[in-house]
Amino acid sequence: MRLGTLTVASLLAVVAGTVPPQSPWSLRSHPRAYIALRAEGRVQVDGRLTDRAWTNAGWSSTFVDIEGPVKPQPTWQTRVKMLWDDAFFYVGAELTEPHIWATYTKHDSVIFHENDFEVFLDPDADNREYYEFEINALGTYWDLRLPKPYRDGGKAVDSWEIPGLKAAVHLDGTINDPRDADRSWSVELAFPWSVLKQYTQRPAPPRDGDQWRINFSRVQWDIEPSGVGYRKLPKRPEHNWVWSPQFAIDMHRPEMWGYVQFSRHTSGLANFVPDVSWPARAWLYDVYYAQRTYRDTHKRFATTLADLNLAAPSDRNLSSAELVSRSASEYTAAVTLTTADGRSVRWSVNQESAIVSASSPK
Repeated sequence: MRLGTLTVASLLAVVAGTVPPQSPWSLRSHPRAYIALRAEGRVQVDGRLTDRAWTNAGWSSTFVDIEGPVKPQPTWQTRVKMLWDDAFFYVGAELTEPHIWATYTKHDSVIFHENDFEVFLDPDADNREYYEFEINALGTYWDLRLPKPYRDGGKAVDSWEIPGLKAAVHLDGTINDPRDADRSWSVELAFPWSVLKQYTQRPAPPRDGDQWRINFSRVQWDIEPSGVGYRKLPKRPEHNWVWSPQFAIDMHRPEMWGYVQFSRHTSGLANFVPDVSWPARAWLYDVYYAQRTYRDTHKRFATTLADLNLAAPSDRNLSSAELVSRSASEYTAAVTLTTADGRSVRWSVNQESAIVSASSPK
């Protein structure tokens, strides 16, 4: 079996993070993936990740630069674990950190202006109504919802809250004290399904084998001692370290996020099943990005694939590709995907990056 231009063996290597994708921005390489086990017993959210359920869960591959292999590896290690039960989706993170620093204490502060850990979640993988969560080493967090990505005119809904959220931070070191060297800080989060299901067409809690799109980010600033604490070094951009690379300094590209597959097993290994829709998604986002480039030059969207210098998709499972222009500012690109069991599914994307299949809930 082939997925786009990747064999299954090479795909799994990309998923594991052991080889770089084929090009600096290509969507043709399947993003990273993780299998979330069902939690065995109670998970006490204290930031320590020491409950039995966490010991059964494996660590993710370590974070990389947001732009991918074109940039150096992060200075310090970051990795995550995921679990779930009937009430919560659990995320645990460990961030190696020699100088733990945080000052924000007000809820819904713009946390990434300091060092932080972030979660991004799009349950139904349509680039719409996705969630963002940021937390610092003091446990101060910012929860928000995006109706659509910023690039497509989306505006953050800061008023969105997560009733029932459980969040805790554990420090292996001291905070805001430059006199010593710290080791790490860890984050433990429990997102209630009752909230996550509000803006998704997927079951929550999920079914065995269900997949959601997810990514994680660590924003890290260069700091120096200042008085009894730290300050950011002036004129230094932040470092952006992520689980599944975005190939741009932009976390709001949900099509690039990784996959979490939910398993009802409480221990052991399960097989990750590559997203069967990936070839269609990859080709449609080739069109989407080509259209953005074309509009920058011509002040309108192209009306044919030839205008975009895009050929019909080469993947043998894709057919009947078309670009339908409704106006100078609106279009739909579509392609038919034939699955391994012989089904034909029509997928489409529009100028605002919303991607749907003919069988998607309306």
